[in-house]
Amino acid sequence: MLSAADILNAGILIVDDQQANVLLLEQLLTNAGYAHVTSTHDPLAVCALHRDNHYDLILLDLEMPGMDGFQVMESLKEIETDGYLPVLAVTAQPAHKLRALQCGAKDFVSKPFDLAEVLMRVHNMLEVRLLHEAARNHGKMLEALALNDPLTGLANRRLLADRMSMALVHARRNKSAMAVLYLDLDGFKQINDTLGHGAGDLLLKMVAARLLAAVREEDTVARLGGDEFMIALWHVSGADYTASVASRAIEAVSQPYDIEGDVVSITASAGVSIYPDHGEDAETLMKSADLALYQAKAAGKNAYRLSERTDL
Repeated sequence: MLSAADILNAGILIVDDQQANVLLLEQLLTNAGYAHVTSTHDPLAVCALHRDNHYDLILLDLEMPGMDGFQVMESLKEIETDGYLPVLAVTAQPAHKLRALQCGAKDFVSKPFDLAEVLMRVHNMLEVRLLHEAARNHGKMLEALALNDPLTGLANRRLLADRMSMALVHARRNKSAMAVLYLDLDGFKQINDTLGHGAGDLLLKMVAARLLAAVREEDTVARLGGDEFMIALWHVSGADYTASVASRAIEAVSQPYDIEGDVVSITASAGVSIYPDHGEDAETLMKSADLALYQAKAAGKNAYRLSERTDL
């Protein structure tokens, strides 16, 4: 819910080559309580200013030397990639009003100014703009929740599946290899039982950070649930490289943790599968890595095993 303070704290840019118009609008808005009003006489500077300051409203004169308001709006479209231009067009020409709206302006005010009308249109435009921003941010938050594990911020199963699909397409097209690393913490239940679930959650976050640091930026680290993690390696040169990543991940996880004053040590086991040797689709690769993980656990934990089967 927007408040009056939200609207009065919005960022406003006045663009007009006439000093008298700028001073009038600045005084009008400042007296009305708007706290962040700036201005420029140079239409060529508008895009750079907006890129740096992300104004909520731009009061834009349409007739200026060197670059008119229509050209400014075209340039602003490169910044506002969602197509929403926070422009309130200012014009003395009635014929320019419709053209301004067609070019992306959300409203207009006429010269000479009706000061009460200017204040009402500024208020209404800011209200719409801020609601638009709130809706967009809420949408981004929902999208992040749909694709990321809420505890660790890592990819969840859905995002992992998308990333694996892309990695497989890339591998097939380039006749290269990609790999899957399935990792499980050894004895995590004991941490929860002795220190509590809060400490267990903190440990999982710290493990997630270490796994992210152990791989490349293009690789995907996901939490599947509980203490199970999966890493999709975008491109690998073969089994040796994949084994080195598995070893590095296990070593990173095995370093001691300081959890609320308690020094905690835990190990991890991992199973590895490589495309195309151990499967040609995501499901088969995950099953192969899961089987290899089971073998690593059975062999004494704190180690990795490379998958040997391709007929799952």
